[in-house]
Amino acid sequence: MKSILASPCSAFAAIAIFSVIGGTAHATIVAPDDMKAVIEIVPVQSFWDREAAELDQSLSELVATDADKRTDIPGAASGSNAEEITSSEDAVAQSTDVGSQLQSIRRELADQKRLIAEQRSLIEAQNEKIRQLEMGNALVQAEAPWKLSEMRGAGMAQGQSGSPVSAPSGSTESAADEVSMLPDAPVGEAPPAAQNIEQKVEAVPEGQGVLTPRGQFVLDPSFEYTRSSTNRLVFRGIELIPGIQIGAIEASDADRDTLIGTFAMRYGLTNRLEVEGRIPLLYRKDRIQVVQQREDQIVREIGLKETDIGDAEFALRYQLNQPKGQNPIWVAGLRVKTDTGKSPYEIPFDEFGVATGLATGSGFWGVQPSMSFLLPSDPVVLYGGLGYLWNIKRDVNRVVGDVLIGEVDPGDAINANVGFGFALNPRFSFSLGYRHNYIFSTSTELGDTVQRSNDIQVGSFNFGMSYRLSERQALNLGFAFGVTEDAPDVGITLRMPFRF
Repeated sequence: MKSILASPCSAFAAIAIFSVIGGTAHATIVAPDDMKAVIEIVPVQSFWDREAAELDQSLSELVATDADKRTDIPGAASGSNAEEITSSEDAVAQSTDVGSQLQSIRRELADQKRLIAEQRSLIEAQNEKIRQLEMGNALVQAEAPWKLSEMRGAGMAQGQSGSPVSAPSGSTESAADEVSMLPDAPVGEAPPAAQNIEQKVEAVPEGQGVLTPRGQFVLDPSFEYTRSSTNRLVFRGIELIPGIQIGAIEASDADRDTLIGTFAMRYGLTNRLEVEGRIPLLYRKDRIQVVQQREDQIVREIGLKETDIGDAEFALRYQLNQPKGQNPIWVAGLRVKTDTGKSPYEIPFDEFGVATGLATGSGFWGVQPSMSFLLPSDPVVLYGGLGYLWNIKRDVNRVVGDVLIGEVDPGDAINANVGFGFALNPRFSFSLGYRHNYIFSTSTELGDTVQRSNDIQVGSFNFGMSYRLSERQALNLGFAFGVTEDAPDVGITLRMPFRF
């Protein structure tokens, strides 16, 4: 910082340039070319103190000389001629003029000292701000690298470390105005602290996110709506030639709506191991219309409703490795499915073996090991997983209609999913993915025979959104669109996880 002050002193036409060197104010005296003076750089305070001392000494000498002259004038007048008296009077007048000039110079010196004091106070304030900046910089360097991103764009409050410093524009008033105009609060919204994996995968399907930290609970209530409709045309008979059929034609139109309310809770046993429990409550509504064409057309419409608890589940998930850079995070899982829901073999049937109720569970225990991964690849996080569901067979031993149902071995299933999550900002993220289930055939012992069903392919595209309401609460909305014949038409899931 430099401030240029022009000295109005008539005793010497010079310019004083003030500067700060090593925290101390200095002044440099620059003289015009026609002055043969030796110029040196001295501390400002020392320079003005020396000048004031010299001026005081000169003033004292002039006052003493004037007093001597005034004392000598009477005696000289008694023994000298009129010319000498006139010369003495001129000298007295000249000394009076010099005295007034010296008084003016003293006033100017006082003004210069006042300006120097103001400059010194401003320099001290700026040095204090520089010291605070250096301390703030040292603190930033001492923090972990990811902490630096949290401070970018956050703004700097006036009077705190890191506050911007504006150099004075040549006057104390303008410098004070510039300092007063500094913001005392962050300007705008701070950008996200290093966008971590958790933010990017909040919108992914349940079970694919990061683990719960040690000692934390997560309550994850959810509501899921599924819509499924099928239209089938079945011909039972023979076709003699194209267009001529002998037998019965049956057409069915089935619409199934399912609403599932699930209460889930997760707890972090360690930073790499979590336990989870899920209890669902189902409401089912089916409408089936059957049209049979024999000798006469027969139309039947069946409407069924059911509300009951579903199959409870328990799960463990363990993170196999520590995240390092862009390397994937591997998570192993084990899920156990119970048979707490109403089994398909426990619902009532009429005398013809037609169900008059709806099941809310599978009726079998199941164990599913799985392996999933999260792969950070800025600006997204890729996810994927593979699992195998083993359904444990059991002996039903129930008569339905006139048929005895013996041992039933439900088909196992292989499931896989892949997708990515992307955080647009610290609050909102979305995900896109695909999920596919391949369900093997089910073998059922009916009396003395064993029947096997067909394999089933269930595939769906998934789209999810997540909005973080607070540090402990988020709102997730997911959609699943069936792309195979056996898949539900659409599924909508609303989740509201709470952390505490």
